[in-house]
Amino acid sequence: MLIHAKVQFTRSIVGLISGLFLLSACDLAPEYKQPKYALPDTWQGTAPFYVAQPADQIPKGEWWTVFNDPILNQLEDQLNKSNPDLKAAAETFMQSRALLSEVKSQLYPNLSLEAGGGKYKQSHNRLFRSATSNGPITENNAQYQASAMWEVDLWGRIRNQIKMQRSLAQVSAADYEAAKLSLQAELARNYMILRGYDAQNEVLKDSIKYFEAAVDVTRMREMGAIAAGIDVSRAENQLEMTKAQQTDVQAQRDITEHAIAVLVNEFPMGFHIAPVRSNDVMRVPNVPLGVPSALLQRRPDIASAERQMAAANRAIGVSKAAFYPDITINALSGFEDSGFGLANLPNSMWSAAVKATLPLFQGGLRRATLQRNWSQYRQTRDNYRSVVLNGFKEVADNLTLTQKMLQKQKENKAASEAALRTQGMAMSLYTGGLTNYLDVVTAQTAALSAQIAEVESKTRLMQASVGLITALGGGWDAQELPHKKLESIGVFQYSGLGYNLDK
Repeated sequence: MLIHAKVQFTRSIVGLISGLFLLSACDLAPEYKQPKYALPDTWQGTAPFYVAQPADQIPKGEWWTVFNDPILNQLEDQLNKSNPDLKAAAETFMQSRALLSEVKSQLYPNLSLEAGGGKYKQSHNRLFRSATSNGPITENNAQYQASAMWEVDLWGRIRNQIKMQRSLAQVSAADYEAAKLSLQAELARNYMILRGYDAQNEVLKDSIKYFEAAVDVTRMREMGAIAAGIDVSRAENQLEMTKAQQTDVQAQRDITEHAIAVLVNEFPMGFHIAPVRSNDVMRVPNVPLGVPSALLQRRPDIASAERQMAAANRAIGVSKAAFYPDITINALSGFEDSGFGLANLPNSMWSAAVKATLPLFQGGLRRATLQRNWSQYRQTRDNYRSVVLNGFKEVADNLTLTQKMLQKQKENKAASEAALRTQGMAMSLYTGGLTNYLDVVTAQTAALSAQIAEVESKTRLMQASVGLITALGGGWDAQELPHKKLESIGVFQYSGLGYNLDK
């Protein structure tokens, strides 16, 4: 009878556990659907971009290579390897992976070992002990045991937490890509500004040489008594003002160079980028544009917003599971004895239990939590739409800038050429005594301003090209988001845990 009862008990436990496994297929999270938007079929605008064919793409990862500048390529590579902000963003992603491993550990039973022993003595004069008693007042105790505890995930609480944390880990991955793209774009923009200052410096250097020659002409004419001293003063003023402008440009170049140094993890004091002599080094690339709907897959910030929405959806399932009982299975087995003969069957002990816990009244806590999670989900939906709209705005803005800045640069170039011709004619007329030097100064000022404007418009065009590429996602694709092996460690992994902080 005793054996039969034990068999029946064992069958009952097995049946209960099997039933719990079947119930654990429940998932209380609402069905997740990514929002769909009606998007235009194509972009509007003209060169320097073009509608891409299926084979046309911005280079994967190394999008800056479209500018064909080896120095920029080297700087971007150094940023990717050494930038401290980028490394910090990578560690944020690593932490999110570790959190996923922490949450996933709840699916498995907790196993533990316990061992201990002690010797205990009571007082001879303790309460209720007779003075003639011969009972022992000392006792030894030794025991070791193993225990297991497992929470049955009946209502999908743990599984939804895992899926939520998996989505949050993907959020961190997308945020890392967004941070990397932002830093790469900042470096490229600063580099374009630096080369713009180089071009301005060349214009000012040539102008200073021209103005020095003009000062010599006015002094010779003054010595020949065919020109007034005011002409010399005007020529010297123009020369010194241009020198001061060059000094300011050089100072701004140094500051921009310092910003680049920090981006590539260098100390500004020992960092230098050699200047170039021509603005032609900055070539405007042809940027391929895909269909507008592809933008939803090309920007990491949009991917991050979508994954946040997926995580918020799973949080609803977690809060719904709180309305159902938590089932926990506990088991313990071991040996206990007053001496050292522990491993004997009579000294064995064991226990097994199944516990269900259901809070009956919590003052509306679970309903408030569920309401908050629904609100957070709707918030992430609204945020996703906002990020999408902002992404299209950034592309549209940079399309407009590239188009208008290209037109402006052509117009400024034509104005610069006309102003230089006027400057040459005015100087020739002055040398021949056919006009006064005020006309020369006016022509010189207009020529210098026109040349600087041409350089500035070219620099802004290059910056807009960088902005357009980054607004399109910089060659990134949502398929690059990690989907497999997101956990930072395996269940039975005990090495390679990253204890050495110097690596």
